[in-house]
Amino acid sequence: MHISFAIFADAANLSQEGKLNVLGVFDAVQVAGLPTIHPRTHFIVRLKASGVDVGSHKLGFRWLSPLDEELWSSTGEMNVAPAPNPVFEVDLPIIAVVDLPLNMVGQYTMQVTLDDLPTATARLFVNGPVQSPMVAGAPNGMVS
Repeated sequence: MHISFAIFADAANLSQEGKLNVLGVFDAVQVAGLPTIHPRTHFIVRLKASGVDVGSHKLGFRWLSPLDEELWSSTGEMNVAPAPNPVFEVDLPIIAVVDLPLNMVGQYTMQVTLDDLPTATARLFVNGPVQSPMVAGAPNGMVS
């Protein structure tokens, strides 16, 4: 089993036909202040499995700050059933809707593990509030 992609998006769903729909893929956000939460972030992982992957597997996510501090994590079990045609790979789309804690500017990492082995990463760069330049001679940088 392997991961063909792991991305952040504004929205994602599976159609009635089983097609993965993804809207608004991003790898950077601008926040007004810190600390904050980036709400209802869709984290999408597309797994590909073949006949040798039949059985139970453990999938894990770890959200790491720019200082490699773990801010959030989750693990779960998934069961891969035999494919209708063992010659072909099957898609196993995973859509996780999470609130991402952000405590500083910089590059965050979502680590994906499969059966406790690091398998993929997705990075998100967080830009903080824009600082306005101080005007010379103005007390405390205040301008009216």
